[in-house]
Amino acid sequence: MKVAIIGGAGGIGSSVAFSLLRTDTLYEIVIIDNRPNMIVSHVMDLQDALSLGGARSVVGGEMSDAMDADIVVLSAAVPLTLNTSRDVYLQANADITGGIVDELVEGGFAGILILMTNPVDPLLTWVVKRTGWARERVLGYTLNDTQRFRTGISQVLGVAPQRVSCWVVGEHGAGQVPVFSTVTLDGAHIELTAEQRATALDYAENWYVRHVALDSGRTSTWSSGIGGALMVEAIAHPGDKPFPVSVVLAGEYGLHGVSASTPSILGATGLVKVVEIPLDSQETKRLHDTASKISELAAALA
Repeated sequence: MKVAIIGGAGGIGSSVAFSLLRTDTLYEIVIIDNRPNMIVSHVMDLQDALSLGGARSVVGGEMSDAMDADIVVLSAAVPLTLNTSRDVYLQANADITGGIVDELVEGGFAGILILMTNPVDPLLTWVVKRTGWARERVLGYTLNDTQRFRTGISQVLGVAPQRVSCWVVGEHGAGQVPVFSTVTLDGAHIELTAEQRATALDYAENWYVRHVALDSGRTSTWSSGIGGALMVEAIAHPGDKPFPVSVVLAGEYGLHGVSASTPSILGATGLVKVVEIPLDSQETKRLHDTASKISELAAALA
């Protein structure tokens, strides 16, 4: 399987590449970026790690090398700045994303696109309309929201995060909808107290603002890298375990034509099935409110 990573010399892209090298899958990985020296630097480094995993190859490339890829991971974006919402990057990242997907359309790309550029939900909604591609092959990365909710819950319970399972739907950002009815510990449903819920929500919902406020100049490199690789693996090795992705909804949750995060079954063709989880009235309202915001942001793009 050929995986082209556009923006592959950046923090997230290179982390995805490294994480793919540590799997047992025979990936052919192509690093594409607008900084040739950084491509060479990463490839030189990654090639020395190649023998430690199962990937077949890792090379540098150009946009033309992405056209026959099975999966394109798009993580190209403007540099991180101090802010309180990913929405501040919308227009600048739309300019970058639009140029790239236009080239993919013109080049006859027929594979699956995984968008890791933020704000992912309005951008994905816009990309599907811009390209005319089926929603099944245009997916957005949103695992981090569920992982942060999971971490917050594990901390309030004082347990290892591997023992906790849960789901977040909606926006990858402030409009996320953590679903407490899905929380389990060692596979068994658990009810959190009001105080535990508040603490877990504070961790999940304010993680981004706190991290950006550090002014470190880096994004969530490691979690996004391993998460992006897991998303590729879910496509390469189809199963019945849902994975959180942003996808353009087609009636699920009563929504149409707008992208939002939801558990989904992935496979060789991309999206196989949206797994719609039950929401209470407040969760449904919050999801619909954030969907309206996402639609408005997407509609504002040229």
